[in-house]
Amino acid sequence: MPEQILQLDRHLFYFINHDLSNAFFDWIMPFLRNPKFWIPLYIFIIGFCLYRYKKQGAMIIVLLALTAGFADFTSASIIKYQVKRLRPCRDPIVSQTDISRVPCGTGYSFPSTHATDHFAMAIFLSLVFFRKWRWIWFWAILWAGTISFAQVYVGVHFPVDVTCGAIYGALTGCLFAFLFKKLQPTF
Repeated sequence: MPEQILQLDRHLFYFINHDLSNAFFDWIMPFLRNPKFWIPLYIFIIGFCLYRYKKQGAMIIVLLALTAGFADFTSASIIKYQVKRLRPCRDPIVSQTDISRVPCGTGYSFPSTHATDHFAMAIFLSLVFFRKWRWIWFWAILWAGTISFAQVYVGVHFPVDVTCGAIYGALTGCLFAFLFKKLQPTF
């Protein structure tokens, strides 16, 4: 990574991790990045799709699961081990001032798998439901963006990690939404 981008990334990380620090964020951000916190939303999406759209809803759920699975596998098992970027809490320079609000975690930092997975699901759902509910994109992007921001705030990812994870996840979501439209052209 070019030195100027690396320095900007570290400064932006410091700004989010330190300068935006407050008691409310310290309390809520660890919850927002925890997948268990979002289980009620996932259950609602599954139930809503199956109840409202029956067979097409089942297809949405299957492709949503494939979207998340593909994004997760390629991000966590392939890209991270090719790039091998250290997490902020393990970076020799940043770790000296990093405020770790959750355990550091194992593995590498680039890209953020949380950002990749949630943006993949958010874009997939936005594109699938856009004709029926135009406002869905706002809530889906807000959901994925909040989770991504939380990754930086708690100190486990750099801003470039979540930004690139979000871009990769969005591309994955587009790919699977395109596949859904090919399989279900009348939806």
